[in-house]
Amino acid sequence: MVLLFRIVVDGETFDVDKDGGANHLTWVSGPNAGYGFTLGRSDGASLTEDEARAAIRGFLASIDPATGYVAEDGVL
Repeated sequence: MVLLFRIVVDGETFDVDKDGGANHLTWVSGPNAGYGFTLGRSDGASLTEDEARAAIRGFLASIDPATGYVAEDGVL
């Protein structure tokens, strides 16, 4: 895995890594070590910072503040 960049979105820090065709976004400042999500692009390219920022905002919006994990239904 190759670290592409570290980004801060809405006060939360994420590492964006590339492994083959997958982009892994790890929530560095989150309450659960190693937690995050993975995105792929149809062309296999790395995410841009703008793409990562948009995806992270969606991810953070689905987090249950009581657990620090995505809400069971994915929506709060």
